[in-house]
Amino acid sequence: MANSDFKPFVPADSNLKELSVKALLLGVLMAVVLGAANAYLGMKAGLTVAATFPAAVVAMAALRIFKGNILEENIARTTASVGEALVAGAIFTIPAFVISGVWEELRYWESTLIMLIGGLLGVLFITILRRSMVEETDLPFPESVAAAEIVKAGQGGQTGAGAVFASMGIAGLWELFKNSNGIHLIADSTEKYFQLFKSKITMLTTDIAYGGGFLIGTPAASPALAGVGFIVGMRVASVLFSGAVMGWLVMVPLGIFLNPSLSTLAAESSWLEVANEVWYKQIRPFAVGTMIVAAFYTLYNLKDSLFAGITKAIKDLKAKKDDSKEVSRLEVDLDFKKVGLAIIGLAIPLFFLYNYFAQSIIGALLLTVVMIILGFLFSAVAGYLVGLVGSSNNPISGLTLSSLLISAILLVIIGVTGDHGVMAVLAVAGVVCTTAGIAGDMTQDLKVGHILGGTPWRMEIGEIIGVIAAALLLVFPMIAMDKVYHIGSAELPAPQAGLMALMSKGIVGGEMAWPLVIAGMFFAIGLILVKSPSPMLIAVGMYLPFASTAAIFVGGIIRWLLDVTLKRSKKSEDICIKAENKGVLISSGLIAGEALMAVILAFLYLGQEMYEIEYLLAGEKISMLKHFAVNILGVSNPSAIAGFFVFLGLAYLLIVVPLKSATKQSKN
Repeated sequence: MANSDFKPFVPADSNLKELSVKALLLGVLMAVVLGAANAYLGMKAGLTVAATFPAAVVAMAALRIFKGNILEENIARTTASVGEALVAGAIFTIPAFVISGVWEELRYWESTLIMLIGGLLGVLFITILRRSMVEETDLPFPESVAAAEIVKAGQGGQTGAGAVFASMGIAGLWELFKNSNGIHLIADSTEKYFQLFKSKITMLTTDIAYGGGFLIGTPAASPALAGVGFIVGMRVASVLFSGAVMGWLVMVPLGIFLNPSLSTLAAESSWLEVANEVWYKQIRPFAVGTMIVAAFYTLYNLKDSLFAGITKAIKDLKAKKDDSKEVSRLEVDLDFKKVGLAIIGLAIPLFFLYNYFAQSIIGALLLTVVMIILGFLFSAVAGYLVGLVGSSNNPISGLTLSSLLISAILLVIIGVTGDHGVMAVLAVAGVVCTTAGIAGDMTQDLKVGHILGGTPWRMEIGEIIGVIAAALLLVFPMIAMDKVYHIGSAELPAPQAGLMALMSKGIVGGEMAWPLVIAGMFFAIGLILVKSPSPMLIAVGMYLPFASTAAIFVGGIIRWLLDVTLKRSKKSEDICIKAENKGVLISSGLIAGEALMAVILAFLYLGQEMYEIEYLLAGEKISMLKHFAVNILGVSNPSAIAGFFVFLGLAYLLIVVPLKSATKQSKN
């Protein structure tokens, strides 16, 4: 796209309406909806999915009703994808305040300010870097090109919105009957502990009796997690699941076997509870140690790309000069002088925010300078990496961890420690993470707009509006999910936030399970030495509940079956691409449908508590819908067997339906 022969889909001299009220309203609505869905998915599975594709499809379908054009669709999609990007940065860091114990629950204003300042800085930084990142580069931008092709194809009448909305409805209905706060008829998963015979080993002439066993679980009956597995593919899903195998089927049994005293705890409770406790208290810190080394190893592998991105950013800043000649609308950004003043202006509330957390003027000033520098550099890096591998593979957790470590060490040097130091460090990580998340997503969006013929400054305005709306509204579903599902629990583990919490408490707060963390670091080094694929994914697999990673793996298997079927049937390349795109759209709908229903049920439960409507089951509060399932329908023990049927349905939706649809489209 860097050559002079490039021609956008909509010509530069076009006067089509672009930054319209209907496009912005639709974009903001989708930003909140898709952002809430990704907040749940990210905290549950440790992964988020780029909103560019479903947003593009929904924008085409919705604006067609109101006679919108392709440039309005582009603005709506650009504004919408902000929600997913902003919340991706937020869920990797803000829940760490709760997990670390410095907050008892999520706080609205503090969280909102972190998201708002970080998001706006991300938009402003990429506005400065847009030309070098989007126009004057030969980066492939795989997801941008794919999204642009979907939009172009949609101008012929085939939007694909039906597949997205239908799969959303199916997944939402399933979640209603699976969620513990819904009409709970279906168990998400089940697990059983299989105890083995005792063994005796002589240690220094003393016989010691060892016991042990294996905790075996089923995949979560989750269309959303299977959809994630389908989108990321068999390779990524397999690597992630290998971490679950190592964590749950190797390390948990080892932890039990090598701790004979645990039999006393098992006698007081059960081996099932003991096994889960071993995973939660011992294997997860081990996995965090692995993540730390893996994050820096990931950055090391990308060192050439990182330096190239930073170099481009610096060169582009030096090259920015006023141009007196008339320029095409396709090359007009927001005024750079105003952008620079806005960045300086945002540094002021950022300083006060850091001072509020750190209770140190010197510390706040230092952190503000560090954040502006790192934010700009990491925005360049995130944008460059998105151009290489796509937004879904943007390693913002590694970039965030780097900023956290730098900030933590600086605070310790100047004597800011304890809870205030932990909060200040997490605030820096939160702003950097949201900045990098928005920067990567915006670069991808601007590239789509560049291909389609969108006006840069109008897209940048759309991004700013989307950030403001998403920052003000998306904390509410996060608070609701924390109150109902509890951040840090097996139901909502938030793995990246757990990593940030452990690092901040360990360095600034002086609390860390160092033996386990260091052992995890050496484990990561071992993985690197044998050239293991993605040590970070393996670490995340160890950190997540077995049921979650197993469900993602099932989704990867379904994608592999579709690929094998397409290969063996010797379909044309056109049919193969259409079938894969249809599968991705259905998966996006499954993710959004299940996640949104989980958020809705959380709000319903909070509303029930607000009006002091109380239902009890075995002494514990339950939702009104669960009360209906237990007392009206007579189902007190949800069926785990019923959960297996979802995988048969998913196989049909993600293999048979895409094949039939692609074949039918090709005939037409």
